[in-house]
Amino acid sequence: MKPAQRKIIHCDCDCFYASVEMRDDPRLRELPLAIGGQADQRGVIATCNYVARKFGVRSAMPTSQALKRCPDLVVMRPNMEKYRLASRKILDIYRDYTELVEPLSLDEAYLDVSSAKQLHGSATRIAQEIRQRVFADVGITVSAGVAPNKFLAKIASDWNKPDGMYVILPEQVEGFVKQLEVARLFGVGKVTANKLHQLGIRTCEDLLQWSLPDLLKQFGKLGASLFSLCRGIDERAVVSSHARKSVSIEETYTHDLLDFQHCIAELPVLYASLQKQVERTGSANLIHKLNIKIRFNDFKQTTVECRANQLDQQVFADLLQIGYQRKQLPVRLIGLGISLCEEKNDEQLPLF
Repeated sequence: MKPAQRKIIHCDCDCFYASVEMRDDPRLRELPLAIGGQADQRGVIATCNYVARKFGVRSAMPTSQALKRCPDLVVMRPNMEKYRLASRKILDIYRDYTELVEPLSLDEAYLDVSSAKQLHGSATRIAQEIRQRVFADVGITVSAGVAPNKFLAKIASDWNKPDGMYVILPEQVEGFVKQLEVARLFGVGKVTANKLHQLGIRTCEDLLQWSLPDLLKQFGKLGASLFSLCRGIDERAVVSSHARKSVSIEETYTHDLLDFQHCIAELPVLYASLQKQVERTGSANLIHKLNIKIRFNDFKQTTVECRANQLDQQVFADLLQIGYQRKQLPVRLIGLGISLCEEKNDEQLPLF
């Protein structure tokens, strides 16, 4: 019996660190922005936005060189805790569709949705919905690739960047792979690419002319990988190594909420949204803590949490009041969330 066709999605956040900073300070969106070390400390660029890329600024470039190419470049130090928080929220969205999520970094992951039931099991529609939800809930854009394996899904996610998606159907694999430059193959770096070019191999179509023994002779173990990849074959499984640790929702408001009464008026809608997420993820029996997040109009953020083993709107109201009193400024974002334990604990937990 022929095995079922795999459905793999590769999600890649667009200029992730820079996107998070532009989300939190919209004034940065029109400026050339880079995240990295300072020039006077021999720093390098971790990532940059697409405005900066037009000047030739790239990741891994020395900051001093980046400033020569773009004297008006805004260079910000990385805020890794903020990026990790955004990453966790994005991974939680991915896990609403499948537990087979393999993070490669804070901003990149594979998803195996072969057995997903949502959206009639359509990997294309799932990828579209994921992109919409990440933009709505986290405030950044994600590019996605959909394909029958990890190798092709990763290449596809880069095809229509930024904020794009590309789908490779099983019947399109052969034609798609033939056109690929060998430098784009998994495991092929500059040295191997140069060797391939010297042998007259520039595309996968060229590589198809080589037998497996000849490739093994020229490239050792890598030869077997080249033989498979140029035919669009990649049997690597998506390996999940992280269990869900939280469920959360948040809302960024177009107009700031001016005082606590305006904030508390939003709570029923937020609470209903969280209830749906908890039900959808089957996590009601694993609740360990409740938490709220508030971002004020000065872009400063505060969080408050308490121990609890079930959802309670009044507890969220109490947490919201505690958080609001810390600054008493207009509010631009409110989030509600739960933390999860690994398995149900029958012991009653205190609320505070």
